[in-house]
Amino acid sequence: MPDYLHLRQVCLAAPSLEPAVDAIQEIFGLDVCHRDDAVAKYGLVNALFVFGHAFLEVVAPIDTAASLRSTAAGRFIERSGGQGGYMAIFDCSDPLERRARAESMGVRIAHTLDYPDFFGSQFHPVDCRATMLEFDHSTGAEDLDGFYGPAGEHWREQQRLDLVSAMPAIEVRSPDPADLAAHWGRIMAIEPQARDDGGWALQFDLGMARIMPAPAGTPERLTAIDVAVPDPDKVLAAAARHGCPVEGDGFFLAGATLRPVAG
Repeated sequence: MPDYLHLRQVCLAAPSLEPAVDAIQEIFGLDVCHRDDAVAKYGLVNALFVFGHAFLEVVAPIDTAASLRSTAAGRFIERSGGQGGYMAIFDCSDPLERRARAESMGVRIAHTLDYPDFFGSQFHPVDCRATMLEFDHSTGAEDLDGFYGPAGEHWREQQRLDLVSAMPAIEVRSPDPADLAAHWGRIMAIEPQARDDGGWALQFDLGMARIMPAPAGTPERLTAIDVAVPDPDKVLAAAARHGCPVEGDGFFLAGATLRPVAG
């Protein structure tokens, strides 16, 4: 099997799920492709949307009346003040090798996910820095149109390439972007590339990460997601109508800026 690393999914955490779901449906014109009942064991509900051949997931505590401290995602929201993406999730050809590599660096395993057609490891966000990283393998996922366990059996039925064709990049900000880029590069076995704007890039077989400068003392965060759409201005106008804060070329939802880009 050829070696590959795909940025396949980004997970955002929201205090309540359905308002975020309604926003994504209205702004992008997409329907939910999957809801995973298995996340209930973590005290969560979720919804996934197909963004080309990648996925945007939103999770929220089941009991919104209870303290957010009852779930890891809720604690993340409280700790971050609702700023930042919760997880960056990669599908890869070699999840056990990548797990061993991370552990050899002292990156702790937060959760192991082991199912008949899916195996993955979630790593502690303190050790990853900026966001939690997850490395998975779904049987057959080397075919981007094939099976991808976290999105269920029927995700292709909700794929609308005419509305959203890709999730080409995530943006992470750090007061020391070179150091964070080197750290992620070691975890992922990728050589970071310097950018002309003072940032660094990590290029994957599907998608990329931009690691950009942030003011001193600023927490490291996954701050933005690029979303390829036919008409970025139309998406921003829909976000404004829905009431999402729009600033510059993006709008804020569930902790992160979604940035529509032409594609």
